[in-house]
Amino acid sequence: MSVTNAPSTATVGFAPEEVDFSLSTRRARLKWVVVVDADLPPGQAANAAICAAAPTVTSVPGLLGTDTTDAEGTTHPGLPWTGCSVLVADPATLRAIRAKAASRTDVFVADVPAAAQSTRVYSDFIAAVGKTQTEDIDYCAISIVGPRNPVDKIVGKLPLMP
Repeated sequence: MSVTNAPSTATVGFAPEEVDFSLSTRRARLKWVVVVDADLPPGQAANAAICAAAPTVTSVPGLLGTDTTDAEGTTHPGLPWTGCSVLVADPATLRAIRAKAASRTDVFVADVPAAAQSTRVYSDFIAAVGKTQTEDIDYCAISIVGPRNPVDKIVGKLPLMP
């Protein structure tokens, strides 16, 4: 349900030698945030955040840690070792954040247009987005991964999702 940008031929992600599970999330070179429309009801906000995260983890190498095994031998899939903050913004700010992030070649963006939550058939979603100018798309959520300082500047001091 999301549309990703293709900012450049450069890939945003971690090289295998950069993955260091002993680092604090604040020391990782890249930062991952998901910004959700603050006006969405909780269920739709959770859906939007998950839908924005799905293409992010498949497109950005090195975000997920390795699987882990508990004391009884049960395996638990790897989680984002870099962390992921879920923030909220009003719709206009969300659109501006997406535009800023998408304009950078060193940032990955995945977005969830509002059409994703108003359609039930993927081809209908594709058609709805295809008829809409970029500047007119309303977003439910945006997932951004990039160098820490630029991402911090893009999202400013947005609050965490309550």
